[in-house]
Amino acid sequence: MDSPFAHELRVAFAALERAAKISQAVMARSDKGTVSKEDLSPVTVADFAVQALLTATFHATFPGDGFVGEESSAKLRESPALLQRVWDVLVETAGAASSSSLCAIPESKEQMCDMIDWCCTGAGSGGDGEGEKSDDGSGFSGARRSRKSRRTWVFDPIDGTANFVCGELYAINIALLKDYSPHGPGGKQVQVLGVVACPNLAVGTQAPVTNSSVDPDGAGCIVFAARGYGTYVRSLFPRQGEGSEPAIQRVPLIAQTEVVDKATVASSSGLDEVHDAAMARLGLSARRPDDSDVYPWVVQYVVLGLGLADVMFWAYADRKQLAKIWDHAGAMLLYEEVGGKITDFDGLDINLTEVGGRTLAANYGIVAAPRHLHHQVLQAVQDAMREKRPDLVMD
Repeated sequence: MDSPFAHELRVAFAALERAAKISQAVMARSDKGTVSKEDLSPVTVADFAVQALLTATFHATFPGDGFVGEESSAKLRESPALLQRVWDVLVETAGAASSSSLCAIPESKEQMCDMIDWCCTGAGSGGDGEGEKSDDGSGFSGARRSRKSRRTWVFDPIDGTANFVCGELYAINIALLKDYSPHGPGGKQVQVLGVVACPNLAVGTQAPVTNSSVDPDGAGCIVFAARGYGTYVRSLFPRQGEGSEPAIQRVPLIAQTEVVDKATVASSSGLDEVHDAAMARLGLSARRPDDSDVYPWVVQYVVLGLGLADVMFWAYADRKQLAKIWDHAGAMLLYEEVGGKITDFDGLDINLTEVGGRTLAANYGIVAAPRHLHHQVLQAVQDAMREKRPDLVMD
């Protein structure tokens, strides 16, 4: 890809190779060091170690940038045994991946905790936000994550932790947001780069994709996109006969079909009755064998970006429940760059930064469809919502 982010991509590829090695090392163990966060979602040794690796690596290369990530170090500071396990897996895999000269790790366990928490507070050279208390499970809002920086890196160290602990599909997400305001930092930021590693999803995977569609060869894939430059895919690790540099393929644009009735869906929804009613309005039967059904958000966007599904819509059963930025930032770009359009259930663009900082506080639900058919899908979803859950409709 010939884009202004060539160096950022080189660093991201190297970091993802090492992050994948960490995740694979933890996945191979019977005890993955799983604990529960305040929102009852699971987190493992790999989540902490990968976030520390990503933060240290990108801070070493881009010291003026800010960070947002899913995890905080609170559980590590409470448990010396868990802290030691995270530190050990980080150090043990430090030299195991290729392109190691582009990567960095913290110098101590204390610095590792601090770097993990930079993703909660916006600290680091590029940002001095202290953060505020939040109910997203981290304890921080991250609202001031980029007060000084014009760029923010967003990390989901293990997307689909529940899948990960079962040996199923998961992803590692890296997104770059850039301030487009001519009036200086602190304004709205937009996604300009998305780089996703799926360590156990093969290049060339065919639809339908399910949580158990695991790469038998173990090469995995990286799917990446830069705004205005398209979406690309390569193997995460070189496949047999590929040489030291994996081949990069550009993903073709979405076909300009005139109807939705042959669309495939990337997932089910948190509102089954609305999902099924919307499918019926589109002329699609629910739960079809050709539809993909994957749990992790980022993997859903990968499925869409690779052309393995056409449509995805999803919403929580409560408008007060907010989506998290690391599940969407960057990963959405994979689909948008092949001709997809993504809004919320109200038809609003997804707002990554203007309200809050760690959650999509300005949006409810996700509707993704080919750009030329999005209005049809959105109308079907909205009509289904009015029919089945009028209490969730915004007047």
